[in-house]
Amino acid sequence: MSVNKVILVGRLGRDPETRFTGGGQAVANFSVATDETYKDRAGERQKRTEWHKIVVWGKQAEIAQQYLKKGSLVFIEGRIQTREWQDKEGQKRTSFEIVATNFRMLGGRSEGAAASMGAGGAGGTSHAAEHDSMGAEDTAGPEPQISDEDIPF
Repeated sequence: MSVNKVILVGRLGRDPETRFTGGGQAVANFSVATDETYKDRAGERQKRTEWHKIVVWGKQAEIAQQYLKKGSLVFIEGRIQTREWQDKEGQKRTSFEIVATNFRMLGGRSEGAAASMGAGGAGGTSHAAEHDSMGAEDTAGPEPQISDEDIPF
């Protein structure tokens, strides 16, 4: 048995960018920052920020585009995925991204319209703000096969 599970809580570094594959499948990309606090050898408190590339597919991508904004506090659940390619100089490059299967907007009413509507709204807004029960595979079937031309970043 093997497990590939990632859980992050952080803030969006930019608004999501949503594109569509040739087959019409929505894919949203954004970055999330997480902070780690530690003490260095001198006993001084230090903070390190990690940036994570997030990819969201299908209906969740559309919801992310509509409700998530730069600075939004989010809970992300998904899996880490490695992608390899060759750069312009022919060098092999590797990147790591989190393919989100669930996300939830966090924060109070001051976090923006999406979070406040989700706290007491009706219909789709409440579902979008508490979007943790539906994974991308639930909405779109198996993850689509994509080529490098389909990757929007």
